[in-house]
Amino acid sequence: MTARTAIITGAASGIGRHWATVLLNQPDKYHLILADVNQAGLHQAFSPTEFVRLHALDIRLLEQWQNLADDTLDHFGQIDFLFNIAGGGRPAFFLDQPHENIDWVIDVNLKGPLIGMKLIGEVMLKQGFGQIINVASLAGLSPTPGNSLYSAAKGGLRNASIAAAIEWRKQGVAVTVISPDLVDTPIMQKHLESGGDEVALTYTGAILSVVDLEKAFWKAMRDQPLEINLPRWRGWLAKLNHINPALMLLLYEPMKKRGMKHLAQIRQQRLGDQK
Repeated sequence: MTARTAIITGAASGIGRHWATVLLNQPDKYHLILADVNQAGLHQAFSPTEFVRLHALDIRLLEQWQNLADDTLDHFGQIDFLFNIAGGGRPAFFLDQPHENIDWVIDVNLKGPLIGMKLIGEVMLKQGFGQIINVASLAGLSPTPGNSLYSAAKGGLRNASIAAAIEWRKQGVAVTVISPDLVDTPIMQKHLESGGDEVALTYTGAILSVVDLEKAFWKAMRDQPLEINLPRWRGWLAKLNHINPALMLLLYEPMKKRGMKHLAQIRQQRLGDQK
């Protein structure tokens, strides 16, 4: 079988690094284009080969996306998958957010992935095949106090992903959006070091591992669903809250207390493990 070509953004750490490592162990099946704004971290994690190309990519910049797409086609001739994983959060209550965070959070979590989805989508539509898998968040399924900018951006990414999936499906191109709960990555480590009430709702549910996301990627590639929510029960709870947001007026304070208690327990456990 001819090897398929996959672009992975955010490949220097966390979910992207794990997924790239998984596919790297199947060199006869996948050619990889690994991209990240963190060039040093990317080159520390991976080495370029005949079948692996490394790219500096600030996902906010159209010209860097275009260079990545052109290089991929020049070397491998086609693009089978785009894993739009890169993103990041700056949690804070809305009035505490510096104005520059509005640009940064929206650009990194919505504008950048949409630029990539459009450019790579155009290539796939010309080919007549391909799949784009966008990583959003359960925070995008319902309003999330303390993380309003991230919630807005990921909600926009989810909506755009599903809309494009419906537009392109009959032309041979699939789009799947994966919305996970909190994943144990370097972002979570920042919460443990300095997070307060603003991250409380993030710690009211499951803590996923990068392996959970790996399983979701395989499912997305196999079944090509419109969306996958992790865990499923939290997805339904988030959608219920979206239908009736007034529920949050009643649930926010007890959920915040629960989240802060959980966060304190994790901090204590991690500190204990480090001793």
